[in-house]
Amino acid sequence: MTFASNDPIYLQIADYICENILLQKWKPGDKIPSVRDMAVETEVNPNTVMRTYAFMQEKGIIYNQRGIGYFVAEDGYNNTAALLRQDFTEKELPRVFKTMDLLNMNIKDLHTYYEDYRNSIKQGEIA
Repeated sequence: MTFASNDPIYLQIADYICENILLQKWKPGDKIPSVRDMAVETEVNPNTVMRTYAFMQEKGIIYNQRGIGYFVAEDGYNNTAALLRQDFTEKELPRVFKTMDLLNMNIKDLHTYYEDYRNSIKQGEIA
């Protein structure tokens, strides 16, 4: 896993887990990689993974069954979507809007680009 320098590593690992949940690779009740396995996979200290799992547990995305491991919570998909939606609207959208203003773009322009993006996904151009 390659990490960006601007976000804490534990949050980048959380993003990876959230993406797997939203893509439904990991569904409610599915066991996720152990702390040790995730540490090996991401090449980080197990304490960093523990911090990720504690954060995600606090958000109701995963839960721990003592002695067995971590699992996707029953409401994990909805909690993940809500968390990422909030993060997007608070952090990303203001940047997008500022850039749109600087480039003299409007919502209609953005809609056109978004439709082009969605069409390219349907045609298999973007993975």
